Amino acid sequence: MGQGISQIVVYTVVLLALSYPLGTYMAWVYSDRFRAPSWVAAPERGFLRLVGAGTSEQDWKSYAKTALGFMAVFALLLYLLLRLQGHLPLNPDGMKGVLPDISMNTTASFITNTNWQYYGGEFTMSYLSQMAGLAVQNFVSAALGMAVLAAVIRGFARRSRRELGNFWVDLYRSLVYILLPLSLIVGAILISQGVVQTLSGHATAHTLEGATQTIARGPAASQIAIKQLGTNGGGFFNSNSAVPFENPTGFTNFLEAICILLIPAAQVFMFGRMIALRRQALPLLGAMLAMFLIGVAILLPAEQHGSQVLRASGVNITQGDGQSGGNMSDKEVRFGIANTALWATATTNASNGSVNGGHDALTATGGAVPIVNMFTGEVIFGGVGSGLYGMFFYVIIAVFVAGLMVGRTPEYLGKKIEAREIKLAAVGALFVPTMVLVLTAVSVVTGHGLQSIFNPGAHGFSEALYAYDSQSNNNGSAFAGYGATDFSALVGTVALWLGRFVPLIAALAIGGSLAQKRVSPPSAGTFRTDGVTFGVLIVGVIILTAGLMIFPALSLGPIVEALS
Repeated sequence: MGQGISQIVVYTVVLLALSYPLGTYMAWVYSDRFRAPSWVAAPERGFLRLVGAGTSEQDWKSYAKTALGFMAVFALLLYLLLRLQGHLPLNPDGMKGVLPDISMNTTASFITNTNWQYYGGEFTMSYLSQMAGLAVQNFVSAALGMAVLAAVIRGFARRSRRELGNFWVDLYRSLVYILLPLSLIVGAILISQGVVQTLSGHATAHTLEGATQTIARGPAASQIAIKQLGTNGGGFFNSNSAVPFENPTGFTNFLEAICILLIPAAQVFMFGRMIALRRQALPLLGAMLAMFLIGVAILLPAEQHGSQVLRASGVNITQGDGQSGGNMSDKEVRFGIANTALWATATTNASNGSVNGGHDALTATGGAVPIVNMFTGEVIFGGVGSGLYGMFFYVIIAVFVAGLMVGRTPEYLGKKIEAREIKLAAVGALFVPTMVLVLTAVSVVTGHGLQSIFNPGAHGFSEALYAYDSQSNNNGSAFAGYGATDFSALVGTVALWLGRFVPLIAALAIGGSLAQKRVSPPSAGTFRTDGVTFGVLIVGVIILTAGLMIFPALSLGPIVEALS
């Protein structure tokens, strides 16, 4: 236990140490001061000519329309690629075209940065689909979220303007100057550690008993790097980062876990730089860090303590020199309970969804942590871009509550928060949690919905709740035990699209509204938003909104399971 805690402390320190310089660099990349070397700037100008865009800035509506149109084109291309993969090259194992309902769900999943998978990657996707389809979307969907965040932050920083930036410029800079260099570095390190990267087909091995075994392999390392850095999470292999071909050593496990939260954490520092008020980033970072550590502090002891069912079955779960003890079901012995608890918390704090252990086998208390993490809108660091602009919804609500307490018109960064911003923040913060509860209810009270639930009772309800919590919040991890049917694929697709783009549009609308406002000088009655008090208030608002909404559902799933 002590060793596990020390690993978590080291992880947190390294994460913060790396995110600060990266955040500073990212703020520079998105600023007007950024000037790339001529040999790098030339391709950018070529890209802008190719898409027919200049460098003139856009208001929030134009920015949103461009972003949505861009993703619509990629959605069509990805769907066609999946359906036609059986007739396309780079398919050494003869994978057939993906079924229509799975293609539809997978397209929505990767376009929305979710990477929910109703299939086993190594048995369903050709190498062309993995590289030109899924890996490309890992880059593009992440870059879109990062571009939108940059636009929203400009709305907080600017005064009396309508424009938030140019979508094409922000997209290109996100891809070429941030995601691509980081992915090349991480990919090279992963290959050096033994993560597979080959275009050869599945290997055939002969066992000691004389039987043959087919071993899946492929161009995995390149996809693993961007799936973690872009908070995508979809696994090249069905068992995701628990597979040695994806995650072979303790070092790769640490590196991949760092990558999950690296860019989201860096974007908090980026925010402080871009608004030229670095202290304003500290309450946001403190709130995120506190909720992250609370999640680990609940999940780790829950798994180390195990459950009464394990004790009653006669399993020895006592920790000792020769074994880790606790609930090791569906956990890799290479990583143990502490690293699984850390990963499960980090991956559901972000919209990542990759796993290095089976979440379905967590204890009832431990399994509740990822459900709650996702239900907050994954704002505890969150996805690249989407996490921080999701946190802004709660920030605006917190400012509104503070204004009520001190009897003043609420202000944030010197700008008055009025009815329009409050309504948009409420939509951004409450729409997705409401959708999660509605879709979960539909899935457990209709005949078509029940066909997807394989496990009866409270745990089956938890699996359904997790499925729509994950898809609606663009996470992608799963409890397992919730199967793919025409109903679940269709309803999940709706959740994927709405869960991504309703908050995105609401965030851009807030940015556009704030960009037009003047800054009022602070006065004696101004509520400070750069201190510990405001950080505590943000945590309280998240708990009172998302926490109270999810509690009845938890009572029907994990809480009932824990008590029984």
